[in-house]
Amino acid sequence: MTKRRRVPAMAPEDRRAALIAATIPLLREYGTAVSTRQIAEAAGVAEGTIFGVFPDKASLLRAALAAAFDPQPAVDSITAVGTGLELRARLCRVVATMRAGMSANTKLMTAPRELMADDAEFGKRMGERRARIQSALAALLEPDRDRLRRSPEATAQLLMMLTTVSVFRGGFGHGDEFNDMDDEEIVSVLLDGLLVRPDPTPPTESAP
Repeated sequence: MTKRRRVPAMAPEDRRAALIAATIPLLREYGTAVSTRQIAEAAGVAEGTIFGVFPDKASLLRAALAAAFDPQPAVDSITAVGTGLELRARLCRVVATMRAGMSANTKLMTAPRELMADDAEFGKRMGERRARIQSALAALLEPDRDRLRRSPEATAQLLMMLTTVSVFRGGFGHGDEFNDMDDEEIVSVLLDGLLVRPDPTPPTESAP
């Protein structure tokens, strides 16, 4: 039997943060079926320690969900791309970053319905999260405003929609229609549309 790793005594807020940090990867792996025993083992504490910080398991899972959906890491990653790259390369890098973050939270998308049913603020927080990420995307698009048919804000919203539907397959009534989209195709659909590009090679004339 693996001996549990013990951690030193912590202040209540530090203990709370440590328990949340230990819960997030377990919540991503097991969803809300994760047990407090699993959380305690991951955090290196006795199971009873959890209930000295949180009144119940649901409270801990709600706190972990809020932390998992914190928009700041996504905003920081988008901002770090910068505006030095050409538009298409810039957006491909951003899409790769967003898809990785969304994929990590795939199993968490059903958890709010179980845990946040009575939390009127959760929907509002998710809306604010989207707004912050879209704002960061719009700032990245701003240097190319004159090249876009829509505003950077509207373009950012479309990019988020395309990226989201490519990750959460079947969650929007589209089955697996978009499950083969990669970063480059998402950006191409946004910038070029869905028309197949014509072959730039002119047809050769047949001999008389």
